[in-house]
Amino acid sequence: MVDSPREGKLARSPDFVQLIDMASESVGGKILFATDDFFAPAENLIKSDSPRFEEHKHTEFGRWMDGWETRRRRTPGHDWCIVRLGVQGLIRGLDVDISYFTGGYAPRISIQAANLEEDKEPAMPPRGVRMGVAATAEELDAVAKLQSSDWDYLVPRTELRPGKPASGHNYFLVHSQQKWTHVRLNIFPDGGVARLRVYGVGHKDWASADPTEPVDLVAMASGGACVGFSNAHFGHPNKMIGEKTPRAGVYPGVRAPGETPSVSDETGALLVLGGEWAVFRLSHPGVVTQVEIDTTHFEGDFDAAQPLSHAGRASGLTVNTTSRGRASWCRLAPSPPRRALGATCLSVEAFHFLRPPRPRAALGRLPLGSQGLAVSQLSPNTAQVFDSLTPELQDVVTHVRLTICPDGGVGRLRLRGFPSSICLLRPRDKPMMRFSVKAGFRSSL
Repeated sequence: MVDSPREGKLARSPDFVQLIDMASESVGGKILFATDDFFAPAENLIKSDSPRFEEHKHTEFGRWMDGWETRRRRTPGHDWCIVRLGVQGLIRGLDVDISYFTGGYAPRISIQAANLEEDKEPAMPPRGVRMGVAATAEELDAVAKLQSSDWDYLVPRTELRPGKPASGHNYFLVHSQQKWTHVRLNIFPDGGVARLRVYGVGHKDWASADPTEPVDLVAMASGGACVGFSNAHFGHPNKMIGEKTPRAGVYPGVRAPGETPSVSDETGALLVLGGEWAVFRLSHPGVVTQVEIDTTHFEGDFDAAQPLSHAGRASGLTVNTTSRGRASWCRLAPSPPRRALGATCLSVEAFHFLRPPRPRAALGRLPLGSQGLAVSQLSPNTAQVFDSLTPELQDVVTHVRLTICPDGGVGRLRLRGFPSSICLLRPRDKPMMRFSVKAGFRSSL
């Protein structure tokens, strides 16, 4: 059922909008087919930015609109389009945004979905840049092989509510535990939609994974997600775990000197207190053996002696790991709380299972041994790989925390390791308790 603001009620976005937009072009979403693209192409539906309105902008077909808008139908039927999700997985919610379509929005919609294997998707003619056209006979013949009219319904035919001109969100909660790869948006009979957001989490068949090959345990496509952060002024931390090549502006925090106390040392270098952080949930509990930090496209002044660095990347960072349960973060290699701009480092912390739960007062840092990651130099515009844990510290973890000191940007975060179905069922009485990765495993989630 549609969730839209009503009179006398506080308008609030549902919680699922904090999840990944699996249809966005920024994660690889793609429009496979649309019955009509006369006024505006369907590719606008999956843009990552918010819709905008330009009052005096026109095209040869009419007023320019930032969305998908079809011509008025004079024949039976309705318009529809098919989106291949960039991240395939579990859909938790949908947002059909009709912002700025005050008079020409689609009156009613329905949404269907399917889980298709890669070899089952027919070859579709390339769409290219298009406006003022309808689907060709070749496209209709190709899309007919999908039999999309028989797909499962996530949202039955529902009337849309326009809301405010600049905020026409129509939210739909999805109750489904199935993996989906494609969605079909039906509009009745025609009209415009600004954006289609498909919120959810990635899904991977861990039972079929090769247990001898390390995988990226925090990858968005497999189900990894950011569950908390201190700052996302220029970009959400989820972008760090995407599949695409990193680009400038992925996760830079707001410059710290304007927000936190700062002083200069005897050399004139600016010292800044604290840092920015983000917490990620791994796609599967596992043993992290390697950390990759990619600062591609984040480059600039990296001279630690300068009063202020203009490098658009992290000056330093810390990676923490945690497993489920009541516990606390434990650092393997501590980093100083105050750091000069331009100085870079990396260290690792861990957060362990404690069962049965101990009183909060008893929770403290759990030493993992004397050997951890040494403080390491980070370089601009490059991918750097660090050994995550010593061979003696093969601990199953579920969450990681990345800290950048004091601020800046990170392109990609990769945590390579091995999934494990091991459960830590006992209190961690001994700091050097070991766990090995099973030769074969099945998903326990």
